[in-house]
Amino acid sequence: MIKIFFGIICLVGSIFAYFQWFSNVTNSDTQDYSMVWSDEFNVDGIPDSLKWSFDIGNGCDLPCGCGWGNAESQYYSDRKKENAKVVDGYLIVTAKKEPNNKTEYSSARLVTKGKGDWKYGKIDIRAKIPSGTGIWPAIWMLPSKNHYGGWPKSGEIDIMEFVGYVPDTIYGTVHTENFNGMIQTQVGGNIANNSLADEFHNYIIVWDENQIEWYVDNIQYFTFKNDSTGYKSWPFDQEFHLLLNVAVGGHWGGAKGIDDQIFPQEMKIDYVRVYQKLNLNK
Repeated sequence: MIKIFFGIICLVGSIFAYFQWFSNVTNSDTQDYSMVWSDEFNVDGIPDSLKWSFDIGNGCDLPCGCGWGNAESQYYSDRKKENAKVVDGYLIVTAKKEPNNKTEYSSARLVTKGKGDWKYGKIDIRAKIPSGTGIWPAIWMLPSKNHYGGWPKSGEIDIMEFVGYVPDTIYGTVHTENFNGMIQTQVGGNIANNSLADEFHNYIIVWDENQIEWYVDNIQYFTFKNDSTGYKSWPFDQEFHLLLNVAVGGHWGGAKGIDDQIFPQEMKIDYVRVYQKLNLNK
């Protein structure tokens, strides 16, 4: 009887310890937040036009030059059935090997600009990413207004980047005037996971006036702090919007070439959820 009693005590203690541990590692939980925007992708067909727009082209009309400034090889299409569609509760963004407007690949880039713009909060995207050499999917944010000037002065927040020739690693990065890829001073972190292309994972940032934290499945792996020196290091005091895309090739994604045998490749998004603290002023 005494053994049974102590066994119960141990079991209760173990359960309590588990929940104590769980509460500690889920710093990015939503208990202090209210959902302000979401897409659960519950209606089959084209992505909701009240929430998403499409970037179209290969970037040749932009100051950064063709390939969206990164020498990418895809043409971003608005052919929603072929490159971006909602099926069975998922947004599916598909990169294909096919001639498309003088490029050899087609894909899609969806943006929330003007339809979802936020200053601070928790951004939570559950996704399964594509794989293979030459693939470069990303979940990221850009300023909705270039308050401090053109890229990178007004900032960029990369919630998730993946390059197919490094199949077990996720990257989170910021770009600012002081810290950016053009001058090789970008600041970021990474986390290893062996199931990135096989399973869904949650890609999360928690962003406030003091810092941005990066998580994969509630495991924090990087923090970028506001050093209070001004916008050149911290332009993240303005509204930003979300982008979802699957790039092909590019300076980083194509550094080991492009394997044409892998196509088509899909990024599946289960949901996008945005939370903000109730007392936040946008």
